[in-house]
Amino acid sequence: MAATAASRLSELFRGTSARQVRLVCGVVLFAYVVSHFLNHALGNVSVGAMEVGVYYHTAFWQFLPVAIVFYGAALIHMGLGVYALYQRRQFRWKTIEPLQLVLGLSIPALVMAHVIGVRLGHTLFAHEKLYPQELYLFFVASPGRLWQMTILLVIAWVHGCIGIYFWLRLKPFFTRAAPYLLAAAVLIPTLALLGIYQGGRSVAAESDDGEWRTHNLTRRQVGTVAEADTLERITGGLTIGYLGLLGLALAARGVRAYRERRGGMIALSYGNGKTVRVPKGLSVLEASLRHSVPHASVCGGRARCSTCRIRIIGDHAALPEPSQREAFVLTRVGTTDPSIRLACQLRPTSDLSFFQLFTPQTLSANAPASTPARIGQERYLVSLFVDMRGSTQLAEKRLPFDTVFIVNRFLGAVSQAVIENGGQPNQFVGDGMLALFGLSADPQTACRQALKAAAGIALHIDELNQLLSHDLRQPIRFGIGIHGGEVIIGDIGYRDHIVFTALGDAVNVAARLQDMTKTLGCEAIVSDEVRRTAGLHDDVLPQQEVAIRGRDEPMVVRVVADARELSPLVGSSERVAA
Repeated sequence: MAATAASRLSELFRGTSARQVRLVCGVVLFAYVVSHFLNHALGNVSVGAMEVGVYYHTAFWQFLPVAIVFYGAALIHMGLGVYALYQRRQFRWKTIEPLQLVLGLSIPALVMAHVIGVRLGHTLFAHEKLYPQELYLFFVASPGRLWQMTILLVIAWVHGCIGIYFWLRLKPFFTRAAPYLLAAAVLIPTLALLGIYQGGRSVAAESDDGEWRTHNLTRRQVGTVAEADTLERITGGLTIGYLGLLGLALAARGVRAYRERRGGMIALSYGNGKTVRVPKGLSVLEASLRHSVPHASVCGGRARCSTCRIRIIGDHAALPEPSQREAFVLTRVGTTDPSIRLACQLRPTSDLSFFQLFTPQTLSANAPASTPARIGQERYLVSLFVDMRGSTQLAEKRLPFDTVFIVNRFLGAVSQAVIENGGQPNQFVGDGMLALFGLSADPQTACRQALKAAAGIALHIDELNQLLSHDLRQPIRFGIGIHGGEVIIGDIGYRDHIVFTALGDAVNVAARLQDMTKTLGCEAIVSDEVRRTAGLHDDVLPQQEVAIRGRDEPMVVRVVADARELSPLVGSSERVAA
């Protein structure tokens, strides 16, 4: 158990990049922004409601463990944002990405005065500035600050929404969730700004009352002029320091560009006659974008997909070793060939020849992501491979038309069973077929659908054997392999020969299991992953460990002698769950 936990922890660290750390920190900050906006929205009820809401808001976010996480996330996110400004060599991805970076870098400068006035004022001088004091400042004492705060709120919200979009757009549920997320993205800031306006109007009207001023503008609440000047000087110093940090990052970019030009140029050959010359240090994907060479990249160079993969032509021993993140992504897609690399991560230091593994016309970093299921998406699917046994003997002493007729009837019976149980026939290879389950269902449902489809295939083939009994020397037999896991789905091919399919280790394993039914003398082999996810009991099917080509460790599978028995097993598990 300890070894398994250590292995999973090691895999987690291997798959973590600076972008993912920035994402996690950004999610923490966005949660704070959502909480703050909802508190502002209470101004549509009353200023009193805002004060009650801010009590709970503050109690949560100033709880010591939460505060440590929050302030740590803020500092790390800001630092990684400045580092991203330095690191990024190419800004010709999409307009939305440079926009997100610029908006994010502007937030610390805009929020500095507010944070120091409220949080540092409380720490240094015990100020207790709440909504009445802040609304008085914005709507009465210094109305110009209101526009700065409004711009800050809009920028913070847009920046956060862009980040959430980039995070979720490749998720399986995004298409269904997008309308609700859009509604929230519009309603929350709108209600928040209306709440500030309504609360500000109320405070502005009440501030004419001397008694209100006596109770809400005390020294303990707003401080003295000297204290305000101190906080103003701190704000100015930190703002200048932050702007200097940005200037330092830009200067470092210039120094790096100068050194790269002095360091010489390298040639990148695309394997189709196209060659470009770039400075050392650019990634292959950045070089492609700099010279307007189409290059597939669904995630925009974030190492969250593998669609920018290239295969190195010739010697690859002199290339830099893959980073932990690159090695993790390549392992996830089952690639162990050292000549295959991620173009967004590989920064060659010498001349390089390669060719792209994905068609750039359909998977481009600059292409619209309106159809993520077609351009590339990672999700959990169940793969079912089925193959007709004895097709070679079937073709002996038969006319070609007869053989094709029987194979087509076999594939038709199999496809019918797959469709009836919620799957999708995907690829036909000779007398075999790949079917996918889970394109519109959760993993447990997809596993159960695949098991039911296997039983349905057996029943349909029985009917076909009876129908063709006078034409067949022996009944048609078949083998089925079923396995589930994370795969990449999308359009694969070239020009007019594009097909939608799944790529990944889970698909390969299902094919291996189908082949294994021949040696084990059974109709189907189901991985234990599918059995477990489907909710079947551990003892319902015989268990066996088998060696899978391409895998270092043996795999636990369930051997099914008669595929018909799968239907009642799935049915009984569904009744128990209900």
